[in-house]
Amino acid sequence: METRLRSIVKAVIWNLLGLSVMATVGLLVTGSLTAGGLMAAINTAIGFATYLIYERVWSRIHWGRRHG
Repeated sequence: METRLRSIVKAVIWNLLGLSVMATVGLLVTGSLTAGGLMAAINTAIGFATYLIYERVWSRIHWGRRHG
């Protein structure tokens, strides 16, 4: 089972990667750093919350784990 801190650190790192990719895509599609950055920030906030909840739910599911 992961600690909450580990789940949070993983989510932050994952979302920083996603933020940079989404900002680049947003800039290329819109031609605007502001619009691309806003799209990336919104996507990152939603993705962070979703990923963190997802990880915490799966940490409580014992199916498929082997002990020993």
